Amino acid sequence: MTDATPTNTHYVRRLGVFDTTMVVIGGIIGAGIFLNPAIVAQRVHTAAFILTTWAVGGAIALVGALSFAELGARRPQAGGGYIYLTEIFGPLAAFLYGWTFLLIINSGGIAAVAVTFARYTADLFGLSTGYIKPLAAAALVALSGVNYFGVRPGSITQNIFTVLKLVALAALIGAGVFFAGQALHPISQSAPTSIEGGFGVIRALGYALIPVLFAYGGWQYSNNIASEIVAPERTLPKALAIGVSVVVAVYVLANVAYIRTLGAAGLASSLAPAADTMRAVMGPLGGALMAAGIMVSTIGFVNSGILSAPRMLQAMAADGLFFRFAARLHPRYHTPTGGIVIQAVWAIALVLSGTYGQLLDYVVFGDWIFFGLIVATVFGYRRRDAAGASETPRTYRIPGYPLLPALFVVTAAFVVASAIWSNPRNAMLGVLLMAAGVPAFIFWRRQNRRPVTVAE
Repeated sequence: MTDATPTNTHYVRRLGVFDTTMVVIGGIIGAGIFLNPAIVAQRVHTAAFILTTWAVGGAIALVGALSFAELGARRPQAGGGYIYLTEIFGPLAAFLYGWTFLLIINSGGIAAVAVTFARYTADLFGLSTGYIKPLAAAALVALSGVNYFGVRPGSITQNIFTVLKLVALAALIGAGVFFAGQALHPISQSAPTSIEGGFGVIRALGYALIPVLFAYGGWQYSNNIASEIVAPERTLPKALAIGVSVVVAVYVLANVAYIRTLGAAGLASSLAPAADTMRAVMGPLGGALMAAGIMVSTIGFVNSGILSAPRMLQAMAADGLFFRFAARLHPRYHTPTGGIVIQAVWAIALVLSGTYGQLLDYVVFGDWIFFGLIVATVFGYRRRDAAGASETPRTYRIPGYPLLPALFVVTAAFVVASAIWSNPRNAMLGVLLMAAGVPAFIFWRRQNRRPVTVAE
C-alpha cells in the first residue's frame, strides 16, 4: 500500500475540530431520526423501552466511534477503513469494502437521500412528482461541484447544513418537550401491547436495535478525510467523541418529544413522526417547518457522503485497485476530482434508474459487516504493538480495551445475523453483489501491477 498520489500534489490539512465534528454529525444525521423512531416503537411498544433502545444504540455507536478514533489517530490518511483493512486483513478485504461502500452503500445512500430531499422540496413548494428525479440529480451535481473546488468549500457547506439541521432538531425537541402539553400523551404512557418474558424482551431489543444502529451509522466519514485534518491524532478523537455524543443526546431527546406529543402507540402508527409532532403542536405551519428541516438535514447528509467517500477511491486507485486517473489530486484544489466525478455520475445514474432502493435493501447489512471488521483491526494493531512491530508513536487509545471493541464486534455480528435472518433472500443477493467485487479486484490488480507513485 502507498500513501503517494500520482503527482506531486498532496492533500492540504485545513480542517479543525469544529469542521471535523460537523462532518461526524452530518454523516450520521440524515433522514433516519425523522422516520425510524416509528419502526422502533412498533417493535418495543413502551415509552421506557423505546428510549432505552435509543440510549443503548447510542452507547454502541460511541464505542464504535472511539474505536475509529484510535484507528484514525494511528493512521491519519485519506481512505479511512480501506487503509486499516489493507494493513491488517489484506488488500482483498479492503477492496471489497471500497467496492461495496462506494458503488452501493454510499452512492446508493446519497442517491436515496437526495431523492428524499427532492420529495420534501416538491411537496413544500407544490411541485409535481415529475420534478423529483431532476431535483435529486441537480442536488448531486451542485454538491459535487462545491466539493470539486476544494475541501474547504465542501467543509463550509457541511458546517452550514449541519448547524441548520441541529437547529431544526432543536425546534422539534423544544416543541415536543416543552409545548406539547400534559393533555396530549404523558411520557409515562405505554402502548397496550406488552412484551412478556426475558427472552421476549431481549429479542424485541435486538430487533429494534437494527433501525437504531443504522440511524447512528456514519461516523466513519471523518476518518476518510484524515489527510486534510489539522493535527488528526488529537482532532479526530475529539471530533468523534463530541460529534457522536451530540447525536446520541439529540436522538434520545427527539424520541422524548415524539412520545410526549404522540404517545408510544401514536408514534408506532405514524408514517412521519417528526412532521406529525410539529403539526400536533403548531398546526400546518409546524408541518411545513419540519419539511424544511428535513430538506436541510438530507442535503447535509448528501454533502457529507460526497465530501468523504472519494478519498477512499483515491486511496484505492493509488494502490492500483481502481481507475488510475482516480488517484490524481487536482493540482490547484487538492481534491480527488476523479473520484468525485465517478461517484456523482454513478449516484445520478442510480437516481434516474430508480434502482438505489433495491440495491440498498440487498447490501445495507454489509455496512455492519465492514464496521465489525474495521473495529477488529484495533486488535491487529495492538498485537503489533505488543510484538514491537509497530512504529506508530503513542496516540489516542480507546478506553476499556479489549472489552469495548470486542463488544462492538459482537454487536455488529448480531446486527448482520438479524438482517440476514429477517430477509435471507435479500442477504443472498447482497452477498452476490459484494462477491462481484472479487473479479473486479483481480482485473485491476492485473491491469495495474504496481501502485501509482509517480506522474504518468
